[in-house]
Amino acid sequence: MATHEKVDAVIVGAGASGGVFAAVLARAGKKVVLLEQGPDWKLSDLISSDIWSRRLKGSGPAILYEGKNAVGRTGDMGWGTGGAALHYSANFPRLLPDDFTVRSDHGRALDWPISYAEVAPFYDRVAADIGVSGDAKAEERWRPPGAPYPMPPLKSFRYSDAWLPGFTAAGLTMIPGAVGINSTEYKGRPACIYDGWCNAGCPTGALANPQATYLGEARNKGAEVRPFSYVTRVLTNASGDHVTGVEYYDDKKERQVQEASVVILTAFASQNPRIMFNSRTEKHPNGLANRSGLLGKYLMGHGSATVTAIFAGDVENYRGSNGYNYVTYDRHPKTIRRDAFGSTFWSTTAPFKPNDVRGMAAVRPDLFGAELDTFMKVKARGLTRITAIIEEMPDLENRVEPADEKDEFGFPLIRSVHTFGKDVMGLWSAAIEEGSAIAKAAGAKEVWPAAAIGTQHLLGGTIMGKGAGDSVVNSFGQSHEIGNLYVAGCGIFPTESAANPTFTLHALSLRGAEQLAKNWGSIAS
Repeated sequence: MATHEKVDAVIVGAGASGGVFAAVLARAGKKVVLLEQGPDWKLSDLISSDIWSRRLKGSGPAILYEGKNAVGRTGDMGWGTGGAALHYSANFPRLLPDDFTVRSDHGRALDWPISYAEVAPFYDRVAADIGVSGDAKAEERWRPPGAPYPMPPLKSFRYSDAWLPGFTAAGLTMIPGAVGINSTEYKGRPACIYDGWCNAGCPTGALANPQATYLGEARNKGAEVRPFSYVTRVLTNASGDHVTGVEYYDDKKERQVQEASVVILTAFASQNPRIMFNSRTEKHPNGLANRSGLLGKYLMGHGSATVTAIFAGDVENYRGSNGYNYVTYDRHPKTIRRDAFGSTFWSTTAPFKPNDVRGMAAVRPDLFGAELDTFMKVKARGLTRITAIIEEMPDLENRVEPADEKDEFGFPLIRSVHTFGKDVMGLWSAAIEEGSAIAKAAGAKEVWPAAAIGTQHLLGGTIMGKGAGDSVVNSFGQSHEIGNLYVAGCGIFPTESAANPTFTLHALSLRGAEQLAKNWGSIAS
């Protein structure tokens, strides 16, 4: 075993949240080490290919899934530096003010310990830092005013434009969606070339992935990234009131200890709880920061309602970015559906590729062989889709917990237990019905609504709240019980809205990192 020289901060995970924390602390002159379980990807490594893109998706120790609707599978994870944000769609909608007050407004679910007004300045700062393309003024029909986005919206293509008459017929207002993709040159990074391969990474840097933004900045300011570093435990002092570093295994499977004044967990939302459970001690017998008993609880995922259609002619579905073109919050109000509670977020979605989970072949899972080949050849040019993201309310029964099965080093794996409730299924059914009507009103020749609910994203498990009795961390991601332990990412969301979480993830990470840097003396001592 080797014990490395003590650093100011050790960050577990070199994805979106880890990159933000690393950049802010490096700006403050702190010595930072990021431990990344996977390889150290550079932009020059990235290749536009479905086969290649699979290398960027989740890997590492197995996750054991139970329940009817597994969430947080491979496509939602990342493998290596950049994490999931290396291959994401970079859709950057924000939460709305009522997302922070669901319990106060409706007597159910949870409230956030902070308001939209406290997060809004960080949305604007993240947009300026990494570059967001969109129309902020158009968003103000649903949210309070803020700073304009630094770039105009991305170019739209016929695969999105074709749907607009249908949305108009349904009484829904569509606007250009905000995305973390350059519509123009920005801070030395080029504009998008619209080749539709964001899911395989972006070698040009037009996509706001960590390598091109915060993580790249952190490295330029001296932060160290150690790839193939598999973290197993957070270490604490004898009294259990202070973390002292982390234990990890390197690429040779040798045990290492990295001492640090502050530990920041920024791994995937199912892996931060796993590390905290596996860090149990006599002082923390149920895992670190788990006095509330809520570590691993309130696991959430988004439901997905997809409607695919054929339009006449070539809809250019091979062009564009993986970000959406148009969105609407018109179905956001929690009680807008008569028989189901929660928000729905409609968008016109990304280009089609032939294969993989969201590819053309998956539109007709009933076809095989020659029939599938004929479908692909005849229908490919007119194929396009829309997607509704469905909000799930937090439920104690949805959780991650230690499994009996162990990894190669003898540490328990994590079990994910998740099932959508009746509200989610009701919202999904309403969206499928509405989406099918939109397709027909738009003039689609053929329509295929999804036969089963899909899942996207993974949130919760380390939720924020007002104290150690009702949550794991505070609004900055700081443990209530151990002041120099932070957790960041989608896991700290107490509710999820129906919006893609990544913009909010960035904003919360920036807010938490700056609080840490500002109060470093009292927190790290």
